[in-house]
Amino acid sequence: FKLLPLMGKLVAQDAGSYQYLAESIRMHPGQEELKAMMETAGFSKVSYHNLTAGVVALHKGFKV
Repeated sequence: FKLLPLMGKLVAQDAGSYQYLAESIRMHPGQEELKAMMETAGFSKVSYHNLTAGVVALHKGFKV
């Protein structure tokens, strides 16, 4: 997570924004944890599908 701000500084001259991005990625729950959070919140049939080798995950659930 230290490489991303450095790259942001070199490429975009904006290390701060890339530091924020790195921290938000680090703090975001993993796929299973987010799925459990959705189920706890009352969603049913919760599932997720990994995209881009797991860099992005699409979660879905139903709440009626």
